Amino acid sequence: MIPDRSSFPADFLFGAATSSYQIEGHAHGGAGRTHWDDFAATPGNVVNAEHGALACGHYHRWPQDLDLLAGANFDVYRFSCSWARVMPEGRGAVNGEGLDFYERLVDGMLERGLKPAATLYHWELPSPLADLGGWRNRDIANWFADYTEILMRRIGDRVWSAAPINEPWCVAWLSHFLGHHAPGLRDIRATARAMHHVGLAHGRSIQAMRGLGMKNLGAVCNFEYAQPADDSAEAAAAARLYDGYYNRWFLSAMFRKEYPADVLEGLGPHMPEGWQDDMDTIASPVDWAGLNYYTRKLIGPTGGAWPAHGEVTGPLPKTEMGWEIYPEGLAYFLRRTAQDYTGDLPLYVTENGMAAPDQIADGVVQDDDRIAFLARHLEAVQSVIAEGVPVKGYFTWSLLDNYEWALGYDKRFGLIHVDFESLQRTPKASYHALGRALAR
Repeated sequence: MIPDRSSFPADFLFGAATSSYQIEGHAHGGAGRTHWDDFAATPGNVVNAEHGALACGHYHRWPQDLDLLAGANFDVYRFSCSWARVMPEGRGAVNGEGLDFYERLVDGMLERGLKPAATLYHWELPSPLADLGGWRNRDIANWFADYTEILMRRIGDRVWSAAPINEPWCVAWLSHFLGHHAPGLRDIRATARAMHHVGLAHGRSIQAMRGLGMKNLGAVCNFEYAQPADDSAEAAAAARLYDGYYNRWFLSAMFRKEYPADVLEGLGPHMPEGWQDDMDTIASPVDWAGLNYYTRKLIGPTGGAWPAHGEVTGPLPKTEMGWEIYPEGLAYFLRRTAQDYTGDLPLYVTENGMAAPDQIADGVVQDDDRIAFLARHLEAVQSVIAEGVPVKGYFTWSLLDNYEWALGYDKRFGLIHVDFESLQRTPKASYHALGRALAR
C-alpha cells in the first residue's frame, strides 16, 4: 500500500513530473529545431528513429493533462520549458507563441490549485547553438542566462519554484562521454568542458532569476548508488570514482565551490582554461536541492583508459529499463546530501519512478509493480524524515507515458497510459492508488 498523506508532515508536498520535449509535440507552436531532432534523424541513435514531433500532444491537450494532475490530488506539477520553443535560434528572436503557451500552462495550474515548479532546461538544446559547440562553448552560460530572463519575465511572478537544468550529469557525461544522448559524442575533452559549463550555466541562470526578484530557486541533480561489484580493492576504487563523477561532481561545485579531487585526476587535463575562477558563480546560493533517483549500479574495474570501469549485472529485481530496484539508495542520498552538502536546506525527491510492461486489458492498466515501487520509495523517504533529514516533497516520474529519448516510445514510465496513435489517456491503477493515498 502507498503510504497516505496523513503519515507525512503536514507541509509535505506531492507532485508529478514531465519534460517539454518528451510530451509537448515539438512540431507545433513555432518551436525551433533541437539537437534531439538531429540526433533522432541520424540512423542508429533512437529506437525506430522515433522523435518528439508529436509525442503526447500535450501542446494541445494540456487542459486535460492538468485536470488529470488535479484529479490525483497532487500539490505540485514539475514541468519544463523548451529553450527552442521560446527562442527558436537559441538567441535573438523570441517566439511569442511559445511564451504564450507557457503562460497559459502556468495559469492553468494555478486555476486548478497546483503549484507550478518550472525547470528551464530538460535537454532540448536549440540546434543553432549546437552548431556553435553547444555545451562545449563557454558562451552557452550567458546564452542560457538570456533565455532564463526572457522566459521568467513572463512567468516568473507565478511559478512556485524554478530550477535551471535537469540532471547535469545526463547533459554532460551521458551525452558527451558515453554518447547515448544528444549530441551523441564520445570525447573526453568535450565532456570536461560540458561538465563545467553546465554548472556555470546553472549559476548564471540562478543569478538572472535573482535579478528578477524570484525566490524558491533550486538545483536538480541525478544520483545512482554505486556499489563495488566484489570485495576487491579495485572494485571499491572503481565504485568510488563512479560515485565521484556521477553523484559528487555537481553537488561539490554547487555547494562547496570545488570539484572532487579523484575525478579531476581524469578530467583535469581537459578542463577549460581558468575554470577555477567560475566556482563562485556555479555556487550561486539556492533555496533547495532536488534529487532524481532510480537505481543502483554494481561497478567493477575493466582496465584500459580512464575511468577504466564498467557495470556488472546485479541480482535484485529490475524494471523494464533493466535497472535494479533499490529504495535504500534513495534514503542514502537524502541523508548524504543533507549531511555533506546542503545542511538545513529543504530537499525534494524531484524524480522517482519506474518503467513497466504496461498493457491495457478491458480498459484497465493494472500496474501493481509500479504501486509497490512507489510504496517502497515513499517508505524510504519516511524513514529519513524520521531521522531529521529535511525532505519536503516527493514527485513521481512521470505523469504520462512519453518519449523516452534514445529508447523512443517503447518504455512506459507514466501513471497515465498514452496510446501513441490516438493519444488517448488511460489512468493506470497506480494513478488511482496515489489519488486515494493523497486525498485530503
